[in-house]
Amino acid sequence: MLAFVQINALMWTNLLAAYAMWMTMAYLTDAWKLNLNHAAAIVNLFWGMAAIMPVGLQFFVDTFMGYYWMVLLSSFSYIAGLGFLSMLTPPDLAAATATCSAYDPECISQGQKILFFTALALIAVGFSGHLVSVPQFMADQDSHSNRRDSSLRHLVISFMVIHVPIAGAFASYYIKPWSMRYGIPAICTLVATLIFLTGSCSYRTYRPYGSPLAILFRVFVASASKIFQKHPRDPSHLYERRDDYYLIPHTRHLRCLDKAAIILATQPLEQQENNSWRLCRVTEVEETKSVLCVIPICMTLILIGVVSSIGTSFCIEQATHMNHKVGRITVPLPILVWFYTLAKQLFGKLDFQIAELTRYGPRIGIAVSMIFGILCSITAAKVETRRLGVVKSHGLINKPEETVPMSMFWLLPQFLLLGGFEGIAESSIGSFLVKQVPPSMYRCMVRFCVALLGVGSIGSVLYVYVVGEISGQEGKPSWF
Repeated sequence: MLAFVQINALMWTNLLAAYAMWMTMAYLTDAWKLNLNHAAAIVNLFWGMAAIMPVGLQFFVDTFMGYYWMVLLSSFSYIAGLGFLSMLTPPDLAAATATCSAYDPECISQGQKILFFTALALIAVGFSGHLVSVPQFMADQDSHSNRRDSSLRHLVISFMVIHVPIAGAFASYYIKPWSMRYGIPAICTLVATLIFLTGSCSYRTYRPYGSPLAILFRVFVASASKIFQKHPRDPSHLYERRDDYYLIPHTRHLRCLDKAAIILATQPLEQQENNSWRLCRVTEVEETKSVLCVIPICMTLILIGVVSSIGTSFCIEQATHMNHKVGRITVPLPILVWFYTLAKQLFGKLDFQIAELTRYGPRIGIAVSMIFGILCSITAAKVETRRLGVVKSHGLINKPEETVPMSMFWLLPQFLLLGGFEGIAESSIGSFLVKQVPPSMYRCMVRFCVALLGVGSIGSVLYVYVVGEISGQEGKPSWF
């Protein structure tokens, strides 16, 4: 139970750090005075890279480092990145950089910009590293736990996920300096890391057992090295260890990869077996085929990533300058992010339960998530049209710092739809992959799918630029 608390402290600080990073869009437009497109590009690039990097980090964990060292490395990266962000605000570096202390573009030196982007890279590494290592490392500690402890841990995690974001959301309203908004998560992450280190001698750790990606690379290399070899007429002549308990039967599609399992007649079999980069088992070839077969449908996730990117950029910017009051109570902006997170979890769990009732559940779930994405985009467009109408009617077009007299809760439907869209999509994709790829490749494919979502987030930057350029031709106002 003690190990659970020590590791769980890192998950708690992840929530705080994630909520702080959600506010980066507002920081760039309010403090740096960047235009909407520039700020959105930076934010989407950050979240895109944070989604892509787990593929490479998972390979390093499985091949070289192990989960403990990845948890430690990513925690220090988190601390350094958040620490840099907290110290880079103009009031804090005014004396050191001989610049002014106001939140103006003239007060942001070139050195501060370089450190800012370095901080974003470090935070992305920390975020990705924790995503890869913390859940699995906690599972390693839970392998011998009893049912009562597991129920208690589930209760604690549920309490954290629900109450910590609420506390952080309301506290953020009373914390005005940006240095504090980034500094508090940095301090909490440092404390959580120190708590984690206190249990280093008691954790269960396992040596890296090799990455499934290595199997893919070995099959590609082995098949390429025998490109001029002829396929045997009888598939049973391909190399396989029959005494292995895990075997996948041979299939006739993608036969070019079967060459990786061809046994050369010019060399002794024992010699070929010692070089796994020249001779692979039929099971390894079939695992590679299964991964390649699902890649085309997984490419559609790029579009899901494009839609998801609006939540971390344009939706946040919409809410920043809208009316935050409900009666006399001022509601902080991150409360919308909390509703988004809650909708994502609830819809994800609901989809998972429905998917178990029918074999077509994952396919239906992916289709439903697409519908949610369409409804979210339509809702966001309609709300933005109304918001712009309010801006024009009150003469606020050239007053970007003024508060628009329109409640930010007009944005609540699109945040709920966005959360439902992402929750259903992630759950359905996971259920779909379970039935399409071998167990050994499942985790690898999940990382790959998340990376495609990141590609979509980065692709939204190009999408916004292209649409803005085309819509702004012939003197017309740009859509962005």
